[in-house]
Amino acid sequence: MPLLFVHGAFCGAWIWDAKFLPWFAAQGWEVHAVSLRGHGRSEGQDRLHDFGIADYVDDVLAAVERCSAPPMLIGHSMGGMVVQRTLIRRKLPGAVLMASAPPHGLWESTMGLAWRAPYVFQQMGMLMTFGANCIDPEAVRRAMFSDNMPADEARKYEPYLQEESRRVMLDIGGWIPFPPMPDPSIPVAVLGAEKDLLFPADQIRATARAFRTQPVFFPGMGHTMMLEPGWESVARHIEGWVEATVAGAEQSQAAD
Repeated sequence: MPLLFVHGAFCGAWIWDAKFLPWFAAQGWEVHAVSLRGHGRSEGQDRLHDFGIADYVDDVLAAVERCSAPPMLIGHSMGGMVVQRTLIRRKLPGAVLMASAPPHGLWESTMGLAWRAPYVFQQMGMLMTFGANCIDPEAVRRAMFSDNMPADEARKYEPYLQEESRRVMLDIGGWIPFPPMPDPSIPVAVLGAEKDLLFPADQIRATARAFRTQPVFFPGMGHTMMLEPGWESVARHIEGWVEATVAGAEQSQAAD
């Protein structure tokens, strides 16, 4: 079963390279990570703000075609929303949503951030508008990581941060109608981080309710779960869930 990882806003496929991709590859999984257009080393950075969520879905579907078989999708943050929209377009074996944007959009989480951490809210707006060179790195660290993340470790990732498409942020903002949910027969796991400033527990629970499942929270972790101390526990949980989901699907097919 291939695994296809989809990054969130302001990032690229690099966010999976540091820890998750080597770990899953070492366990014998076929792993892939896509940099959505305008991100990482993909083309289109000069036209980033022209791209909408449908363009990102097209990128994921193109990456799906390059896998050896239909993959399990793993999406983080905004990438979780991209995964949700991808499953509307194509039925795939399943998905894992990590600290994901909820199906109803960003409005509640954005307004909540403005209340919980107004300075972080202001600096994230600066990041989206002007890029990483014009913001307070400490505010970004608070948004991305828990207090358990060593400062030196967090600094390693700051040079890779970038702007995000303003059109995409409007697409998933939550003030325009949303498409229907994916096929309910597609298994979906919903994971949250206890110390996540961007998508706190109420948003993760709302996502889980929408997919008729129970969320799993990882204590002490911040938003960027694949880089946080203890990331191995997240990786092992995902691996166990994927293995159980694949086994269940094989048993169901055998019974038919």
